[in-house]
Amino acid sequence: MTTNELAAWQPRPEDLTDSNIARLMKRLGFTDYEAFYRFSIEQPAQYWKEVNTFCGIVWSTDYKQYVDISSGAEFPRWFTGGELNWVDTVLRWSDNPATAQQPALIAEREQIAAETITFAELKIRVQNFAAGMASLGVKRGDRVGLLIENGIEANVTLLGLSYLGAIVVPLFSGFGVDAIVARLSSCTARMLVASTGFSRRGNFVDARAIIEAACKQLPTIETIIWKHSPEGPPLSAGDVSWSAVANTTPGQHLSAARMSPDDPFMVIYTSGTTGKPKGPVHTHGGFPLKMAHDSMVHFDIRQGDVVCWPADMGWIAGPLVSTMALLNGATLVTYDGAPDYPDWTRMGKLIERYGVTVYGASPTLIRGYASHADIALQPDLASIRLLITAGEPIDPVHFKWFETHFGHGTCPIINVTGGTEASCALLSSVVIKPIAPASFNTASPGVMTDVVDAAGDSVRNAIGELSIRAPFVGMTQSFWMDDERYLDSYWRTIPGQWIHGDLALHDKDGYFYILGRSDDTLKIAGKRLGPAEVEEILLALKEVSEAAAIGVTDPSKGQKLVIFVIASPDYTGQPAALEALIKDHVADRMGKPFRPSQVYIMKDLPKTRSQKVMRRLIRNIFMQEKLGDLSALNNPSAMEELQQVLKNSVT
Repeated sequence: MTTNELAAWQPRPEDLTDSNIARLMKRLGFTDYEAFYRFSIEQPAQYWKEVNTFCGIVWSTDYKQYVDISSGAEFPRWFTGGELNWVDTVLRWSDNPATAQQPALIAEREQIAAETITFAELKIRVQNFAAGMASLGVKRGDRVGLLIENGIEANVTLLGLSYLGAIVVPLFSGFGVDAIVARLSSCTARMLVASTGFSRRGNFVDARAIIEAACKQLPTIETIIWKHSPEGPPLSAGDVSWSAVANTTPGQHLSAARMSPDDPFMVIYTSGTTGKPKGPVHTHGGFPLKMAHDSMVHFDIRQGDVVCWPADMGWIAGPLVSTMALLNGATLVTYDGAPDYPDWTRMGKLIERYGVTVYGASPTLIRGYASHADIALQPDLASIRLLITAGEPIDPVHFKWFETHFGHGTCPIINVTGGTEASCALLSSVVIKPIAPASFNTASPGVMTDVVDAAGDSVRNAIGELSIRAPFVGMTQSFWMDDERYLDSYWRTIPGQWIHGDLALHDKDGYFYILGRSDDTLKIAGKRLGPAEVEEILLALKEVSEAAAIGVTDPSKGQKLVIFVIASPDYTGQPAALEALIKDHVADRMGKPFRPSQVYIMKDLPKTRSQKVMRRLIRNIFMQEKLGDLSALNNPSAMEELQQVLKNSVT
């Protein structure tokens, strides 16, 4: 591709007049986007009052104050004095005769016929499930794990538990035992809603054994509610069935719990660079309002749209996609399975079959499409009017390929970055401005996003840290029972600023770019993973005395996991056997997506004087990049050994 082919996408005439962002700006009296953005930052109370009305947020009691920061900017209280349950904003479409019979959810799986429910049916299912969980003793504030492949049951569970006032704890369907235990023990979950298994590439993946093994280590789990997978064996006598819970207790007269905007509805764990997974807390007046805003302003989603963005409910993308569609009266199409099964036409045929208008894909999936373009582009993609990508940085060539082929060369691609702790967009794009390949054309309205140097000063045309200079709607309330770790993670690097952990660039033309993580956090196929979590699992092996995990660039997954270990002094086996053991162990304990691509057996690892493993130095040596400051290195011989081992591995 030539540079000319990578020209910026230009807004269409209809984008300038009919898009949600154009209508919101007109409502507020703005014709200039930059002035509109400044207003959202300088007059946030007025801005969010208009947003609440524009997005149709349902409040049972109007709030009195936009934000209370008396406990500090790190711990804001949003929309004080008000009461709401975010699920009411979804169910308003069920109560509207014009939309009640519109499909709310279409669930497609690899080998099972698709199921469709209307908004009217969705309300009944949500209320009945909430009533069923209440009959089991679930009450306001209880933490309930959710480990179900994305589909109708997963969405009804998310909505039903929130409707009841309980707190959902989503879990990735590919997690191993340790990953499940770490998350559910942290929040002392009371129950777990789980699938018995699911299909991948035509084969049934039995999840039950892993889940039962995890629950043996979780004394607070009182009950497992099993969603039976038809591909697998029947439920056992005495099992509590999801279907029974959802269908035996009428809930038509059960009203949604009245919640404070500060009341949590979800704790969704993510990994950092050190320690166990951290649990961002999202509230009824945070994440859903941010999603309603972003899906209107950035993704231009409207009532009647058909939205598909394949995402696992265990990562932030799952709840994000569900809320962005359902809050706005759009039809949500979910898909559970491999996107290339039985071949790379799978997602294109889904788009064609349901008339998908808004389609999202990770950079990893986009690279897969591009590598199999002759097959992937066979279906009719003409229904698409807007594309979304997120989860990891995307290169300009694949960004442009996606725009040109999936988007017909006329549809915008909305790139978005935020993360589990931010709900949705810190940076994104709007359809009324040009969009350069791989860029973000704006900071999200209402979020004072910046790129700063080490002193916290704004920089242009230079790489810096992604910073947020003020509290924002949708930010995590804190980490579950761990304020200190929350403060350490975001607020103490540069006092007074939320430092997000991403390297970013704000260029002279006003475009933003994300250039990767500034810490050691891994992104494997868009799934965030902390190196310490992997290392802890490795150190549980008697054969391993020390370990380091890094993520390195991979053309398929974005990043791949590479492991460096020191064998225990009493290990007498062959290196190849230890390598195989480590790969299998990580896959078993963390889940197959995290299986290491390479394992290196070392005599020593580069460390600081305080004996901290220098992961960044290891990664730089592996990637043949500049080594940077070595003043903290305490054992140069380890660096030399690493260089030699890597050299030998390619000769």
